[in-house]
Amino acid sequence: MRKLKIYLDTTIINFAVSEREHELVEKEETKALLEKIKQGEIDGVISVLVIKEIDAADEARRSLLKSVIKDLPLEIMEIDEDVKDLADKYIENGIIPKKHEEDAVHIAAATIINADAIVSWNFEHMVKMKTRRGVKAINELNGYRYIDIVEPKEVE
Repeated sequence: MRKLKIYLDTTIINFAVSEREHELVEKEETKALLEKIKQGEIDGVISVLVIKEIDAADEARRSLLKSVIKDLPLEIMEIDEDVKDLADKYIENGIIPKKHEEDAVHIAAATIINADAIVSWNFEHMVKMKTRRGVKAINELNGYRYIDIVEPKEVE
């Protein structure tokens, strides 16, 4: 059986180092998922958008976030025209709001790289039924396969 291939959005990297007491369960679930990637049980992918979002953090936070990804065997994908075009379709069809274009790009990147799932803690725009249904429809209309949009504890 082939390994799962998952795309991690930036929320995953952020939760791995969260110090907020109300996020401790999420932090542990995130760290368990990242350990599976580190051990080679799951293939992990991020995009240059994740790197860009990390680079936008203040110096101390940026250093902390980069420490999370530096020892992980992650594939880093570019954002090409196919990704941008698919992200635009999610926005044009009201699946992701224009002001949260980066979320559409993360989903499109995961789709284009043929990941089994995109893993996120973003419940506002990504990990929810409306988004899953909309992405499934747009992907089918454009010749792409279905991609799961899940939180870390759902990855097995």
